[in-house]
Amino acid sequence: MTCNVDRPILQAFLRDARLPRLEARMLLEHVLQKPRAWMLAHETDPIEPWQAQQYQVLATRRLAGEPMAYLLGHREFMGHDFAVTPDVLIPRPETELLVETALAWLAGHPEAAVLDLGTGSGVIAVSIALGAPQAAVTATDASAAALQVAVRNAARLGARADFAQGSWYDALPSRARYDLIVSNPPYIANDDQHLGRGDLRFEPRSALTDGADGLRSLAAIIAGAAGRLRPGGALWLEHGWDQAAAVRQLLAGAGFDHVTSQRDLSGIERISGGSL
Repeated sequence: MTCNVDRPILQAFLRDARLPRLEARMLLEHVLQKPRAWMLAHETDPIEPWQAQQYQVLATRRLAGEPMAYLLGHREFMGHDFAVTPDVLIPRPETELLVETALAWLAGHPEAAVLDLGTGSGVIAVSIALGAPQAAVTATDASAAALQVAVRNAARLGARADFAQGSWYDALPSRARYDLIVSNPPYIANDDQHLGRGDLRFEPRSALTDGADGLRSLAAIIAGAAGRLRPGGALWLEHGWDQAAAVRQLLAGAGFDHVTSQRDLSGIERISGGSL
């Protein structure tokens, strides 16, 4: 891309041939803090040299493969705009199924105590708190940096939730009990080649893989759930595309009833759960 460095013109960046047009526009919206309509009406306007430089830095990072969510600092999830940083996973549409399932369960238990294990950016806990405001939502994560993002998202979106740092149930008081536990834990096998591709290259590895076969964290959560759930409580977990049968077996072996899996919009068994 070329432009007059003394008087860079907005149009030159909007038509940056190195990037898809949508990505170039989104980066410019971020740099200029202007909506699309404004930019289309001011295509021939000059922009400040520092703005041009900031765009070039972001474009270079994007060309190196860095996810747009990290460059922009936010991502939409269930109709809400969540802050994201490289300390947390990028929210993905398939995780909305876990939230929708939790909210459907909470429709019959509006004042339930809900626990979200490994909350990351807080999208699950915050979305549940916003969708079921009478519920008492608690979220945990082993990463202090991730919890800072989650707390910030909850405050900015006006969600009522408590947060605690620690590994799974270790973050909680020993007597704490819940009616519903949900989690999107690391479930990618450590040797999965996808970890070296696409956005996954830039996301926190500890939030993607358990360092083993992908079932270690799922098994730990299931094994500890019975001691944390009240009678009649439920557990729902997101897992990998080929892990549903294994997770159902773990749930049944831990004494859960009504064990089942639900498919996402792609037809993949994306979450599994059961009740005590």
